[in-house]
Amino acid sequence: MNRLKRSFYERDTILVAKELLGKTFTTQLPHGKTSGIITETEAYCGVDDPACHVYKNKVTERTKLLFHKPGTVYVYQIYGMYFCFNLIAHKKGKAGGVLLRAIAPFEGIEIMKQRRALQTSRRASKTTKHLADGPSKLCIALGIDKSLNGTDTCLGSSKIVVSGSEAIPARKIGSAPRINIDYAGKAKHYPWRFFILP
Repeated sequence: MNRLKRSFYERDTILVAKELLGKTFTTQLPHGKTSGIITETEAYCGVDDPACHVYKNKVTERTKLLFHKPGTVYVYQIYGMYFCFNLIAHKKGKAGGVLLRAIAPFEGIEIMKQRRALQTSRRASKTTKHLADGPSKLCIALGIDKSLNGTDTCLGSSKIVVSGSEAIPARKIGSAPRINIDYAGKAKHYPWRFFILP
């Protein structure tokens, strides 16, 4: 498994968000191994980005991870019940992270279905591609919660592995404004959401 090294994440956050597309995302947890191809990401670019949790250096015990070692996991909760998964990515001395919005599952699909409370029926099988096509659905399907916050994905012992070598060609990458950040003023229009084109 070609685990991504820390140097991959120690770069411009937007560049990392693009280059995570097509990489394999794997969790190896007690219930089993689940994997998928990363198909959609969003970049959150530190203290100058009104949509980022550390905008204007508003650092809390929760958000300080955005300044942490690139390749570290940042998991936060929304609506008091769902989780979102981010990979810390920024240049030295900066802050930032990449939200994983969606993956295309290919391993451990039955485990993902069980986690999403789907039945192994004909109806359920048709929804396989929708098992992890949203930030919270992704976390549920891959067994991600706050217990994984702070995990270093660059360590060989990590329960979370991001791997791959080939980059998706630029012509196959789409971009659009990020989602659910109406509070961010003009930043809500920044085209920092990236996805693999059909």
